[in-house]
Amino acid sequence: MTTIPALLLQNDAPTTATGGGLLALGGTMMIVCLVIAVVFIAGLWKVFAKSGQPGWACLIPFYNGYVLLKIAGRPGWWLILFLIPLVNIVIALLVAIDIAKSFGQSTVFGVVLLFLLGGIGYLILGFGNYRYLGPAGATAK
Repeated sequence: MTTIPALLLQNDAPTTATGGGLLALGGTMMIVCLVIAVVFIAGLWKVFAKSGQPGWACLIPFYNGYVLLKIAGRPGWWLILFLIPLVNIVIALLVAIDIAKSFGQSTVFGVVLLFLLGGIGYLILGFGNYRYLGPAGATAK
């Protein structure tokens, strides 16, 4: 009767090795995600700086949305619309299009690179040879 508990205790070694491997994989993925986040933050920082806004504003939650609205030429109260489900998708699309137009780019640039592929469009605008022309939302009225 004592052999069954002894057999059950033998399975601890593979479980520990598997857990260590998963921990190493998770740690590696976390470092990769942090590097990607830092690169995208740098791109957004450059977009803010090119548009005459403080670059550090991209680090502050909600305030960075307000600054993006100012860059796009939209009113600040639109920040409340970002809190409404499904409406926030439409508002984010409109703001992305306006930011693209503020930098002299097309609607397709705004939809594909700023809205659908998020950080890539801000990297292109921030580190590319693009100038901020002024708020596009204010001139569209």
